[in-house]
Amino acid sequence: MRKIFLILLAILSLNQANAQGKKTEKATFGMGCFWCTEAIFQRLKGVISVKSGYEGGTLSNPTYEEVCTGATGHAEVLEIAYNPMVISYDELLEVFWKSHDPTTLNRQGADSGTQYRSVIFYHSAEQKALAEKYKAELNKTNAYGKKVVTAIEAAKPFYVAENYHQNYFNKNGSEPYCRLVILPKIQKLEKVFKAKLKN
Repeated sequence: MRKIFLILLAILSLNQANAQGKKTEKATFGMGCFWCTEAIFQRLKGVISVKSGYEGGTLSNPTYEEVCTGATGHAEVLEIAYNPMVISYDELLEVFWKSHDPTTLNRQGADSGTQYRSVIFYHSAEQKALAEKYKAELNKTNAYGKKVVTAIEAAKPFYVAENYHQNYFNKNGSEPYCRLVILPKIQKLEKVFKAKLKN
């Protein structure tokens, strides 16, 4: 009996370790300038970390200057680590769709070029299916009055952007760009997704 109890205890411990190991998942979104979008996702409950970087191009370890030429094929993206027990991928997609204009090809506001394209890099078949379903629904209901052009692609190598790009709004909130461009996006987030924000 004691042996059975010890085996059951070992199995339960293993299952608990597996469940704890699954507490973090990854989402990768490109939605224009990563300075603007990083600040949005950092404020969501369940988001553990947000890294600004580059994905989807042909050059290994690209620099910001190289990506800005548009010649490398990379998009400015966010790699988001999140706890799916607190915030679902579906909820992250909702914030993604409502925090930028997914109908403009290779452009967000004044930022123009393929590096500013609207793109979802999925990390699983489930993420791909959810993103495609959501996009199809937006187009079917004509939610934006124009067709959603967001690309949905398999994740590719992610390259972390230079240190000065990380945590940009929190470090430079008083700069004119932050006050004029990023702050209104955060204010919109606070209105639309108040219940999802960290305290």
